[in-house]
Amino acid sequence: MKKILYLMRHGQTVFNLRHKIQGWCDSPLTELGIAQARVAGEYFRSRGIVFDHAYSSTSERACDTLELVTDLPYTRLKGLKEWHFGKIEGESEDLNPPLPYGDFFKTYYGGEGELEVRRRMADTLGGIMARPDHRCVLAVSHGGACRAFMRYWEQNQKVELHTRLYNCCILKFEYEDGQFSLVDIVNHDFTGLPQG
Repeated sequence: MKKILYLMRHGQTVFNLRHKIQGWCDSPLTELGIAQARVAGEYFRSRGIVFDHAYSSTSERACDTLELVTDLPYTRLKGLKEWHFGKIEGESEDLNPPLPYGDFFKTYYGGEGELEVRRRMADTLGGIMARPDHRCVLAVSHGGACRAFMRYWEQNQKVELHTRLYNCCILKFEYEDGQFSLVDIVNHDFTGLPQG
């Protein structure tokens, strides 16, 4: 039986607005980030999507986003945290190397390598979806971590991402026989929201 995972990025944060590298450090949602999460919540409600379980990264920005999307009780998991960028966290995004990052943050700043992030996310989300009573799940995570998970399962992609993963982007995966398949990408249009 196919199960559904909705993997979502958190709303805009102060660090996003200031173009700071976030990773395992944290910053709060902006007013725009709060509004983005509410739009995502309405997306699910308007389509009659009901979750039986919800999970969040332990980072405040992810938990706050989830709480704005649904009032369902949820579990916080460290396995859903952002890529650990090491000592460079809190610094300007201008210091990021060109993609792909590979082991850059591990080698130079004591963070995680790309394959480590992919495996962590795959193990965490695979463990969640393997539970028999989990049929429609929401998990709120982070841009880099979500991308790493997508790359882990890219051979099963049924849709392609032609832009970046914007805040509150929703990735819909089908899960069957231990395999994830990306079947839909929802990048909301937030142009009508106050940008300040």
